[in-house]
Amino acid sequence: MIFSTLEHILSHISFSIVSIVITIHLITLLVDEIVRLYDSSEKGMIATFFCITGLLVIRWIYSGHFPLSDLYESLIFLSWSFSIIHIVPYLKKKKNHLSAITTPSVIFTQGFATSGLLTEIHQSAILVPALQSEWLIMHVSMMVLSYAALLCGSLLSVALLVITFRKDIKILCKSNHLLNELFSFGEIQYKYISKRNNVLRNTSFWNYYKSQLIQQLDHWSYRVISLGFIFLTIGILSGAVWANEAWGSYWNWDPKETWAFITWTIFAIYLHTRTNKNLQNANSAIVASIGFLIIWICYFGVNLLGIGLHSYGSFTLTSN
Repeated sequence: MIFSTLEHILSHISFSIVSIVITIHLITLLVDEIVRLYDSSEKGMIATFFCITGLLVIRWIYSGHFPLSDLYESLIFLSWSFSIIHIVPYLKKKKNHLSAITTPSVIFTQGFATSGLLTEIHQSAILVPALQSEWLIMHVSMMVLSYAALLCGSLLSVALLVITFRKDIKILCKSNHLLNELFSFGEIQYKYISKRNNVLRNTSFWNYYKSQLIQQLDHWSYRVISLGFIFLTIGILSGAVWANEAWGSYWNWDPKETWAFITWTIFAIYLHTRTNKNLQNANSAIVASIGFLIIWICYFGVNLLGIGLHSYGSFTLTSN
């Protein structure tokens, strides 16, 4: 009873802290960046990390197995993974370009896990024999860590696409506006030539700033997705070994296995296009954006269908 109460308290504390962090981020968007506010938000995410860590440790102690046996536990672990990705750049004293993605991701997964939708699976239970293996820690933790990293990297690619296409539209609109002014008022054309030169200078600065931002987004997206791809590969390989021990076959084309393979293929294509110098950054970003949807189908969609050996979307994998 006391473990359950502690878990409940830590869950709500972590959710409250990350909600405050979100508020701080919104404030920094509306006003000039304040160093103290930025440090407070980063420290808040560190506190959230420790709260979620404590929650997982407590659940591990009283359940007797690693807390990754159902959807609730995997969502909590996914939230923990997002917080890990958030605090690593901060600990390395680097500017955190991921905070705009990781913080909302933590509050989304944490909020959904603790919502009333998953009330029936909050209670831990005995695992089925197939899951009573040391491979549970290796396989499932690697898969969830890969989901967190790939989701963050994919969202960075989505942001890259939005900024790229918005830049092109904005420049096109400015050009058309200038042309209309030049041809409509020939008698005061010299004024608009001066105005055009000013706008072109502003456009050059805008292009430089946008190109730098796009390069940063592409750089971090590539690094995070590469890390997630490594985790995904380890997770699939360890899962194949575990499947051979539990079911006598390395690969059964279970829906979860099939979508995991599709996810691996999509991000392998991303890495290929990203390292190909003949292709633009937008091409690889489009592939990563498609991968964002594929990950959610693999992680969440297949589970909710309630089919296959890996289904844990609406119930715990417990013995009768």
